[in-house]
Amino acid sequence: MASKSRKRRRVAARGKRRPAQQASTGARASARERRRSRADDRPQAPWGSFPLVELVVLVALVLLVGGFVVSGTQGAVMVGTGLVLGSLAGLELSVREHFAGYRSHTLLLAGAAAVAVLAVLFFGGLLPPLARVAAAAALFGLAAWWLTGAFRRRSGGYAFRVR
Repeated sequence: MASKSRKRRRVAARGKRRPAQQASTGARASARERRRSRADDRPQAPWGSFPLVELVVLVALVLLVGGFVVSGTQGAVMVGTGLVLGSLAGLELSVREHFAGYRSHTLLLAGAAAVAVLAVLFFGGLLPPLARVAAAAALFGLAAWWLTGAFRRRSGGYAFRVR
């Protein structure tokens, strides 16, 4: 009970501040917010304010829904294309945020590299299956190590950031 009454007194005292005190406190808070918002802004896309990623995601969603409505081979192609477009849009955003030091997407990007190598090795048929998986796993580890270092350099020493 004592803590609640102290809290009420503090809240009441804040309301009784002189206007000059409130204005100076507000100015400090707004300057702090401006600094924080500049540091916390998402990185800009190279194409400026044009919503390219959002439009690609919209097209991907339309293709996915249409692919489930349309039957046969055409529907399967639409679903596959929608999945690829949506994945590429998410991957582009992850690359941009990671290399700007905004958020770490180390495992996602390393996994994408490993899956790409695994697909090339699978369709190329160059190695036996176990060697393909081993090569993809080795690439995953190397890419994760390199991506963590790249994020640390860009983010000021952080291995990851939680917003």
